[in-house]
Amino acid sequence: MKTFCGRANPTTGALDWVEESEEYDYHQEIARSCYADMLHDKDRNEKYYRGIRAAVERVKARGEQAVVLDIGTGTGLLSMMAVSAGADYCYAVEVFRPMAEAAVCIVERNGFSNKIKVINKHSTEVTVGLGGDMETRANILITELFDTELIGEGALPSYEHAHLHLMQEGCEAVPHRATVYAQLVQADQLWSWAQLQPIEVTGFKLLPPPAVRRCAGAPSVCDIQLSQVPPESFTPLSPLCTMFSMEFSKPVSSTPQSHSCRFVAQASGQAQVVLSWWDIDMDPKGTIVCTLAPRWTYDNPRCYPWRDHWMQSVYFLPAEERVMEGDECSLTVSHDDYSLWFSLQPHSQQISEKEAVVSRPYCTCQAHLVWTRPRFGELNDTQRTDCYVRALRSVLKADSVCLGVSDGSLLPIFAHLLGANKVYSLESSGLSKQIIEQVLEANSLKGALQVLLVRPEQLTTDDLGGQQVSVLMGEPYFSTSLLPWHSLFFWYSRTALARLLRPDAVILPQCGILYIVAVEFQDLWRIRAPCGTCQGFDVRPMDKMIQQSLDFRESREAEPHALWEYPCRALTPPYPVMTFDFTQLVPEEPLNSEGTVPFIRSGLCHGVVLWMEYQLTDHVTVSTGLMGPVTEQGTCHWSPHRKQGVYFSPSPWDSPGDSRAALSYSLTFEPSVGDIRMDFCSTSTL
Repeated sequence: MKTFCGRANPTTGALDWVEESEEYDYHQEIARSCYADMLHDKDRNEKYYRGIRAAVERVKARGEQAVVLDIGTGTGLLSMMAVSAGADYCYAVEVFRPMAEAAVCIVERNGFSNKIKVINKHSTEVTVGLGGDMETRANILITELFDTELIGEGALPSYEHAHLHLMQEGCEAVPHRATVYAQLVQADQLWSWAQLQPIEVTGFKLLPPPAVRRCAGAPSVCDIQLSQVPPESFTPLSPLCTMFSMEFSKPVSSTPQSHSCRFVAQASGQAQVVLSWWDIDMDPKGTIVCTLAPRWTYDNPRCYPWRDHWMQSVYFLPAEERVMEGDECSLTVSHDDYSLWFSLQPHSQQISEKEAVVSRPYCTCQAHLVWTRPRFGELNDTQRTDCYVRALRSVLKADSVCLGVSDGSLLPIFAHLLGANKVYSLESSGLSKQIIEQVLEANSLKGALQVLLVRPEQLTTDDLGGQQVSVLMGEPYFSTSLLPWHSLFFWYSRTALARLLRPDAVILPQCGILYIVAVEFQDLWRIRAPCGTCQGFDVRPMDKMIQQSLDFRESREAEPHALWEYPCRALTPPYPVMTFDFTQLVPEEPLNSEGTVPFIRSGLCHGVVLWMEYQLTDHVTVSTGLMGPVTEQGTCHWSPHRKQGVYFSPSPWDSPGDSRAALSYSLTFEPSVGDIRMDFCSTSTL
């Protein structure tokens, strides 16, 4: 069977579907999954084991054999816990074939193959009875089907089917119960990810289109490491509300439902955002609890169990509403079989759980289909806007003919407001074109610039009214870009447009500079750390699979991560390693860069962070990575609007923090594919 994978193509600005070899799923998908993170989650694993052991003891106390069904077994860890806790037999169900094969290997390595049967099916396809996958129904149900939103991986339909067809009546379940919590807050920074706000440009207030202002926004959950959102950045308007609970030892329904929680507003403010998380009780008495509460809720933050496979959720209300201290309100959460959404009503309009479910919000303006949440935040960033306005003001003239090349960018509008003679904007999609035209119409700027749905190589002088371009500008931003250097599509566009540029044309930005810094991660290293043993079980086959994934391609690859969520310390100075000169055409030959950067701080180097800085003019620079100098202790502050590239080292390097060691780098930019081959290692300078 052929496997196709979507990969950003910086030479075309498109997402290409590339055929991978048969080994792709086996190597790459497992390495990019959260299995390593889960195996390193000591808090999760210990509490699952305690809950499983208690459930087996309760079944045995009734004089019954303990027959376990483990849905979504993954590595087989929970099944092995069950057998080691005294279960008589375990059916371990895993739909992902490469993972099921790994589970078989791990179960055999640990000597449990006579008591654990791995079933490579979706649980809804499992059969019971003579000739079936299971000889008998189970009386202990173990699952780890949860995601950040609790039910987003299809937990409810799976539970519903299991109770109907695979489990005995009165069975035990681990976890036994899940509870969802929520808090209503005013959080201006988070809210900037949801709606386009007015933007000041040289005394002109650029307003969002009415359709955007009225839109309920993107319906999907925003999952983030809420521990990295400082409490001082938001105002709690409600207490922490217990929204609903569900018990998994009883039949579960996937029918849409609503649950309301009444509260008295504890502060005045704009109700904008709901912060939410859940916890699971591993036993009926609730003595073994695994919680997703963020770090700042802990009396002792050092006890906080970091994890990336489960995070916290941010939900944006369909519209912000004014709440006064002392108001009686009702917060309602609704869910279907896969997702949650929230709404706020005055107390008098509280929704009964027996009433119809509140309609799921969805985007009606199209802008939330064009712009991601970080992109909304970027467009609303006033400091960033000021940088572009200063740069444009310094290069524009009364007779300037400007052409903008970026996706859904407001730069061409800024150029018009700053007095450019003619402005054109190239858009890559009809939706982007539609949104920019809505912004123009909302601000009585229709006709101020032309929005063209044309590929750069297809643009002609006729499209430009017979004129040549004097200012070519870009942020650069492209919706298909995953890694920082994927936005070099701007360079390829500039090359394709060379025939339409005046000899003295200004290119803004002038160049892009690739920076690197070696870092010690506080926690993110766990997602690629070797597994070895977990809860006393040998899970080294996972290490082998992950290592195969790292060796699978000819060179290591960087991964995109939003590092504002993942604290790290810089062990080397930030260092420019490659410059892409946009005033020149894309070269035909590869660009190479090799050298060393000294380690200046002691620590354990987990990898290298890469990002782009764009030199807009001689005096104005914008960064997609570090947002300021690294502190004396090595603390880094990363842009929340773009993902940075992270190259994880196969094993951590020890940095002595003096002249004895350095980071050695070798990078090659391949113009034919628009990507960068890279290699890093620690070298001795003695």
